[in-house]
Amino acid sequence: DETMSIYKSYRGEDCVSWFVKELYDLAHRAKTIFDKNMAMAEFTSNVEWEQFRNATHCHICERPFEEEDLRVRDHCHLTGRYRGPAHSRCNLQYYDMYVIPVFFHNLAGYDAHFIIKDIANSFVGRVDLLPMTKEKYISFTKHVKTTANSKGGTDCLKLRFVDSFKYLNTSLEKLVSYLDKSKLKIIRSEFSNLDAEDFDLLTRKGVFPYEFIDSVDKLNETSLPPRELFNSSLTDETASDDNYQHATNVWRRFCIETLGDYSDLYLKTDVLLLADIFENFRDTCIESYELDPAYYYILPGYTWDAMLKYTGIRFELLTDIDMMMFVERGVRGGLSQCSHRYAQLNNKYNVSSYDSSEPSTYLMYFDVNQGSARNAHFGRFSSRLRLPLSHSPHRPARNPNAAQRLGM
Repeated sequence: DETMSIYKSYRGEDCVSWFVKELYDLAHRAKTIFDKNMAMAEFTSNVEWEQFRNATHCHICERPFEEEDLRVRDHCHLTGRYRGPAHSRCNLQYYDMYVIPVFFHNLAGYDAHFIIKDIANSFVGRVDLLPMTKEKYISFTKHVKTTANSKGGTDCLKLRFVDSFKYLNTSLEKLVSYLDKSKLKIIRSEFSNLDAEDFDLLTRKGVFPYEFIDSVDKLNETSLPPRELFNSSLTDETASDDNYQHATNVWRRFCIETLGDYSDLYLKTDVLLLADIFENFRDTCIESYELDPAYYYILPGYTWDAMLKYTGIRFELLTDIDMMMFVERGVRGGLSQCSHRYAQLNNKYNVSSYDSSEPSTYLMYFDVNQGSARNAHFGRFSSRLRLPLSHSPHRPARNPNAAQRLGM
């Protein structure tokens, strides 16, 4: 619901405390919405009833209705909107998640460090960690216990902090460059009064003198620092002439008076661009697989579920300890080294270096698991070799036959 979208910002030394309080208030507002539990809108025509009675498949599990199945009308408890016919058992398990995902780009790398203490201690509720190391977290979840209806608190709202970099693992600058400007709807709505030329200045990653700002007083300066101070000791680089010119244009066109005002605009465009990028990513994923990545921690978890949904397969768990140990003993790590890839192509589509006197060559990159390979230099493995799903008994050992193409 775009009418519920809002942007807020605050500048001050207590900004983290302000941020945590805003999240706390957001959780309580969201809880009010969840507690509405709207009744389902009644069917208004015989056609709707006929479609419900004639439906052959549950819209949730997508499996057919059997004669003995109890079918019900599934609806959204937040809006009252009818969603489709469903098995009664599916309908009972199809409940709302009391989770608000909070996305940071590079949460695991740095951004979590300066908020985690306030998140943990500012209000009542436990913190669940999903760690990579003692200092880096894939995600952490704060339970807002004061939103619970029951004494146990299991139905309380939860703030789940997730790293968008775990889905889109490149810089915000590159992600923005990949997205068509017609899809920048969120930032457009916040700057709807701008003409096309001014708006274009905000549709690229901003430039900021991070290391120059070493005190709050610096935010009161009334001009941009020189280009040499737009440097980074992490990358040992200074802002390019083009990037510095962009910062100068933004300062001038938006009539900025202080570095604090410039910082406010820089942060606002950063947040709104990330929102547009991730919302477009969500739309694409939902359209393709009908699964929302906002409810996952990392991209591999999402793609695993997408595979299960798309293929419809069901795995049988290994319960034989001997089989488990047999599989574990066969696990090997991948190649680990620093390598510099090089390959030279020569074809008519590469105009800059095409040599018609030489044979035409093309490049294609494959990252292939051996068991499923059909192409590249792994092609000697049969395409019939697939990972097992179930019924995996031990087979008697056989001596490999040298005449066979592949011995086991």
